[in-house]
Amino acid sequence: MNKSLLGVIDATTHHEGLEDLMTYRSLAAIPFAGRYRLIDFVLSNMVNSNIESVAIFPKFQYRSLMDHLGSGKDWDLNRKRDGLFFFPSSIIEGIRRGIGSFNHFAANIDYFYRSKQEYALIANCFTVCQMNFKPVLEKHIQSGCDITEIYHGGKSMQMYLVKISLLIELIHMREETGYTCMSDVVSDIDHPYRLCFYEWNGYSMMIDSIQSYFAASMELLQPEIWKKLFLKEAPIYTKVKDEPPTRYSKESSVRHSMIANGCQMEGTVENSIISRAVSIGRGSIVKNCIIMQKTQIGENCLLDSVIIDKDVRLESGTVITGSSSSPYVIQKGKRQGALMSS
Repeated sequence: MNKSLLGVIDATTHHEGLEDLMTYRSLAAIPFAGRYRLIDFVLSNMVNSNIESVAIFPKFQYRSLMDHLGSGKDWDLNRKRDGLFFFPSSIIEGIRRGIGSFNHFAANIDYFYRSKQEYALIANCFTVCQMNFKPVLEKHIQSGCDITEIYHGGKSMQMYLVKISLLIELIHMREETGYTCMSDVVSDIDHPYRLCFYEWNGYSMMIDSIQSYFAASMELLQPEIWKKLFLKEAPIYTKVKDEPPTRYSKESSVRHSMIANGCQMEGTVENSIISRAVSIGRGSIVKNCIIMQKTQIGENCLLDSVIIDKDVRLESGTVITGSSSSPYVIQKGKRQGALMSS
């Protein structure tokens, strides 16, 4: 059973509420928790579930995603057989709400024909969770299901388990049935398939807006949440970056925060997530913030409830305030100063 499940990750989703973080990258490649990307969670869950063949179906701004995943080595997916596959979309179609475009799959139908696995797990790229998919497969087989939809808290997680032969049939019959993706199938009350539901009771957060991204990030600062996501027996893998340790000056103060490697800390940081190679100047105060890699914050700045993307430079004396319900977002590569508030 270990080799009977194929992984399929839909990386084409575009959430309008996250546009400020998606100008130069896809949703799947948005940084999270200081050193990870959103796709790392579902991909690591697949690897930890002994899935040895994973197909990524990207569409928008996927250069950053491909750079992050590379050959799949950090996930042990750089294999001669199976491994990691990329199938970028060349199909012009509007933004869909469902996961897994049958048109996109049809353009790469040989991948499914050639797969040695019997079942496919079709998943989104933006759910943060720690899940073992093997029990889902076991229940699917035991219950004689055609399609299993994974739920959490009574809501669909937009993850589907289906026999590959049925998936191929759905792809070929898409024009006749009108089904464009898996959600079309399961939402049709007249479909002829045996649909089952698998309720996941662990921690899960779907990142579909700036508010949910900020809330999920701040929750990670709670030890009980961190321990639910990051397990020794089921690690969340990511691209390895070699950085020196973070340097803390005598004037610096850090409380209840996550600090990645390679940073220069001279100011005060509270309740924040700081990515690698960030510098925070003397006298600056950073509270309730998410600061992404290589950002430079000058001296005597005040930041509260702010999300700062990569490679941003803040001049000394900059004051920016947002709120937990409406964090202030600074896009990648910007240079800012003066007083700002949301």
